[in-house]
Amino acid sequence: MIKLEEIRRPVGPEMKEFNRRFKDAVSSQVPLLNMVTRYVLRRKGKQMRPLFVFLSSKMTGKITDSTYTAASLIELMHTATLVHYDVVDDSNERRGAFSVKAIWKSKVAVLLGDYLLARGLLLAVQKKDYALLEIVSDASREMSEGELMQIQKSRSLNIDIETYYEVIRKKTATLIASCTACGATAAGASKEVVDKVYELGINIGMAFQIKDDLFDYQPHGIIGKPTGNDIKEK
Repeated sequence: MIKLEEIRRPVGPEMKEFNRRFKDAVSSQVPLLNMVTRYVLRRKGKQMRPLFVFLSSKMTGKITDSTYTAASLIELMHTATLVHYDVVDDSNERRGAFSVKAIWKSKVAVLLGDYLLARGLLLAVQKKDYALLEIVSDASREMSEGELMQIQKSRSLNIDIETYYEVIRKKTATLIASCTACGATAAGASKEVVDKVYELGINIGMAFQIKDDLFDYQPHGIIGKPTGNDIKEK
């Protein structure tokens, strides 16, 4: 079985530089914001989405300054959605620790998510990386549609396999696909190549979400977040 360290190795130095730049991207003059963002960054997880951006750039061309912008934009948006989802799901745990919502309550969590999203959008505008902004904004739209579709369909308790695939494509796979597409775009790849790596990202994201959904049926504590929520929420 291939270890994550082996997958990271081709872009190891770039990921270290990304972490340095990302800390600067989330800094604020508001002490409370800095306190909460530091708490979130200490539990940053595996950073798979920035990793997909860098690997995609290196696979289709070379890593550029736009690659760093893309990775930061996507990680900011992803972190914002996680903070918001903990409010929506009323979850007090995230990655084996208390969620922002649990410590600072829902109001701070919602505002933090808004702040992180705004920082990402501003970063892309300041760098004039409008193509990246379009890809990520479209992913954000699809993710929202996917979550709302899931809420709507779950009430009827008759979701078929085709609807399930459409929900997870929108709510999860499109974000992974935006990572691979942004990486290729930042490397200067052709539209044909960008479209191909986008589909690659869709397939990876679908597989990831199916596995993540299966984790919800495992004993509590194995994956570092509450389990059984899917059943409770029907």
